[in-house]
Amino acid sequence: MFTIATWNINSVRLREPLVARLLSEEAPDILCLQEIKSPVEKMPLQGFADLGYRHVVARGQKGYNGVAILSRLPIEDAGDRDYASLGHARHVAARLENGVTIHNFYVPAGGDIPDRAQNEKFGQKLDFLTEMRDAFHADKPQKSIMVGDLNIAPREDDVWSHKQLLKIVSHTPIEVEHLGAAQDAGKWVDITRKDIPSGLLYSWWSYRAKDWDAADKGRRLDHIWATPDIAGAGHGSRILRPVRGWQQPSDHVPVFASFDL
Repeated sequence: MFTIATWNINSVRLREPLVARLLSEEAPDILCLQEIKSPVEKMPLQGFADLGYRHVVARGQKGYNGVAILSRLPIEDAGDRDYASLGHARHVAARLENGVTIHNFYVPAGGDIPDRAQNEKFGQKLDFLTEMRDAFHADKPQKSIMVGDLNIAPREDDVWSHKQLLKIVSHTPIEVEHLGAAQDAGKWVDITRKDIPSGLLYSWWSYRAKDWDAADKGRRLDHIWATPDIAGAGHGSRILRPVRGWQQPSDHVPVFASFDL
């Protein structure tokens, strides 16, 4: 069995102590980070190695984006893809010794206006998701786990108010449709919702709220999916809400799942 976690850290250098705390207290076998905002060579990798996470596959860039996979288990680099040709570090893959491939994604947020004619970033987000769909159709992934900040809360109970967020980027029908098409193309199983099939569930709370905990206007933007051949081995899903209250937190919290493989 191994446990995997995904977390948009919003600067791995700024929040190195939080990553170290999570690794020490929760000890996932694999931690996938998004929005590391750092070139790989400037990541604080020695501190993570000292905690037992000596294996790293990452793609970074200065000040923006960036994805990394930290592991206590041996992993090999399985490549990356520049979805929608944005020139961004938004995807990286690694392979475990048991043959399981882990894909770590950071889907574009999409800006504030859900209209590609008025907002180039929203168009880029839709194009990114379309290329994910096409890649999954072509590659027919097997024995794979996909995690990351997908920047979409697809279900009505993945947001604090379905009605009020229908025209808000991350929960608009067109985004949900595009994400669903990508999921269907790879026949991906949403492990979190397989384990927790009903009820409000969030992994992100805005910095704009004066008291995020009391307001509780969250969204489930962070996901763990698996291909059907291994989805049955996934279990133990949980979202670490208390992490949002740590000092100088990310606006996202870690999402966990375990696999008996």
